[in-house]
Amino acid sequence: MDELVRFENVWFTYLGNTEPSLKGINLSVDSGEFVLITGPSGCGKSTLLRCMNGLIPHFHEGEFRGSVRVKGVDTKLSSVHQLAQMVGLVFPDPESQLIALEVEDDVAFGPGNLGLPKRDVLERVDWSLRKVGAEKLRHAQVFKLSGGEQQKVAIASILALRPSILVLDEPTANLDPLSARSLIDLLGELNRSGTTIVVAEHRLSMVSKYCSRVLLMDNGKIVLDADPYAAFTSQIPVEIGVERPEFYPLRESLRRNGLKVDGITTIEDLLSAVQRKEIKCVGA
Repeated sequence: MDELVRFENVWFTYLGNTEPSLKGINLSVDSGEFVLITGPSGCGKSTLLRCMNGLIPHFHEGEFRGSVRVKGVDTKLSSVHQLAQMVGLVFPDPESQLIALEVEDDVAFGPGNLGLPKRDVLERVDWSLRKVGAEKLRHAQVFKLSGGEQQKVAIASILALRPSILVLDEPTANLDPLSARSLIDLLGELNRSGTTIVVAEHRLSMVSKYCSRVLLMDNGKIVLDADPYAAFTSQIPVEIGVERPEFYPLRESLRRNGLKVDGITTIEDLLSAVQRKEIKCVGA
């Protein structure tokens, strides 16, 4: 796999603060990955994401040390506009990213600003709305949409720029459980179709179904970088105050009781295996 993003000994302290928000971050993200970043509030997740698309150091003021490269390009030497074509960042509140009155115009805004011919812009609008399952919303008024629909449009607007990596900061923060699950399922589908995903999220049970890698952060540092099973069966989440997805302690308990649970990564997988009598139910 090709390396898309590399952090090398990155430190960042916001202007007016004395405590760094990032402390010696070393990280690489390869194409095709689905990376979940989680940790307690204030651990540095959002700051790390903003380094990926150049908002740090170009927009948020502070002391930045180290280097971040996106597809080999040093973010300090590139503009946010240029980086946005490689790294698409979706914020927790979709309304903050929606700038047009109609969905079609909002999705067309980014590629239109690239100077593309109108035909190419419309092709990107078609493709992006189809990708997120929002074709029927094309002529809707964006501020009359539900929170989940607005988040889909925000993602479509980013995808229309054809970035190499899609980065999302707490995308389900303002969504009800049903809308949140629909959105996470969409991210899983995008990843399966080739989009590289990096998401900071607290609804771990939903995201752990799809992610291939988990970064646990605490106090500005990455304290664990592992696959979901290793991350959520370790004690580190408990130690830093992160509630593990309920499935992983259950899976580990079944394994300790001698049951074969290899390849089972979700509650749905477990229930299906029980129904097929591949695993016998034990206990209450």
